[in-house]
Amino acid sequence: MNEKLIMFNNRLQKVYKHRHKQAVRQGITCYRVYDHDLPEFPFCIELYEDKVYLAEYLRRHGMTDEEHEAWLEECVAVIANLLQVKDENIYIKERRRKANRQEQYEKVDDKKEFFTVLENGHKFLINLTDYLDTGLFLDHRITRQMVENECAGKRVLNLFAYTGSFSVYAAAGKAKSVTTVDLSKTYLTWAEDNFTINLLKDAERFQFIHADVKQYLKTLAPNSFDLVVMDPPTFSNSKRMKDILDIQRDHVALLNDVLAATVTGGTVYFSTNYTKFIIDTAAINATEIRDITKATTPFDFEGKLKRWCYKLVK
Repeated sequence: MNEKLIMFNNRLQKVYKHRHKQAVRQGITCYRVYDHDLPEFPFCIELYEDKVYLAEYLRRHGMTDEEHEAWLEECVAVIANLLQVKDENIYIKERRRKANRQEQYEKVDDKKEFFTVLENGHKFLINLTDYLDTGLFLDHRITRQMVENECAGKRVLNLFAYTGSFSVYAAAGKAKSVTTVDLSKTYLTWAEDNFTINLLKDAERFQFIHADVKQYLKTLAPNSFDLVVMDPPTFSNSKRMKDILDIQRDHVALLNDVLAATVTGGTVYFSTNYTKFIIDTAAINATEIRDITKATTPFDFEGKLKRWCYKLVK
């Protein structure tokens, strides 16, 4: 093993030992192990029980295709050995900077290989072969638990819902109703499947709506919901949308439309991955806006979290 690989091995061993202890203590089986800790090894490594999601961030590495392939094989051997997983259980992706959410979720393969993992007693379908993202954003583990803990008897709305993980938590938390909205039929179907495997079947209580969120919000009557979750893309120019979404520019209008559909005293959880985001508190029609980014940062994202999270009360 060359000097740099030894350095990678040592770093990975150190972070994995620390994170594994915390995960075991908290009963967590899906967590991030490593995220670009060393510039020479630009990986994101996540464990999904007995499988590893290995994403290599695109960069100018100066290697030929053959050299890069050999280097990657050596890295995989180190990861497999330290994390005690089989080579065939390591799924490799190349992450590029994405212009919009539809591209972020684009298919990269067509194997349709799903498997089930547990998080806080809830089941989720994960796909490590067909899409760049796995189906479960691990950084919102704590936020999902917060939603579950306070949604009993409430009408819950999940916007830009992706595969519906927040919706599953809300339904399991005895919400009166859960409405799941996304522009992608693929992800709405995935969300419905997540409900099915958790034995959450009730057409009257649980609705899945295929819609452009910006347009959908304009159709809602006042006081329609008690709790809303909104985790929009930073930017989207999907062909299926009427106009472009730019979260810095549009967050005030979006949040005010959400608040208009929320009861007085109702709660809105709002998150964004835009690292330079600045919330315009003065223009938002809320009685309270709390930055809960730190409070919702899991142990495996400490110091590495690239998102903001807010709790608003109407």
